[in-house]
Amino acid sequence: MNSTTQSRRGSRLRAAVAAIGGALMIAACASTPPAPIAQLQAAELAISNAERTDAGRYAAGELGAARAKLASANTAVQAESMVAAAQLADESRVEAEFAAAKTAAVKAQAVNDEMKDSTGTLIDEMQRSSGEQQ
Repeated sequence: MNSTTQSRRGSRLRAAVAAIGGALMIAACASTPPAPIAQLQAAELAISNAERTDAGRYAAGELGAARAKLASANTAVQAESMVAAAQLADESRVEAEFAAAKTAAVKAQAVNDEMKDSTGTLIDEMQRSSGEQQ
């Protein structure tokens, strides 16, 4: 083989390596994960459900935290930090679900307290009525 042939092969090899390297760089840049749409929608739905249960009144802190985390998730999407966005969206959903559960518990406790009061009143009335008949 002469030096011209070896030189051409070396040039082709360098060109092939450069092309492969360029393709890998393009693939790396293009491999940004997609936006966590499902997680964001789930968080929005959970916040909406919590608002319908009146969580703003009974679990305002938790509902506020859910809203703040959703806003941070949306900011992370704009910054193309999809992993952080997905995590924040999941945390937002959990906070909203907790707010709804806390609201339901507070409302159930209020109903329970009211039933205890009504039962106590009924027992008092029954005892008074039975005492008058004797």
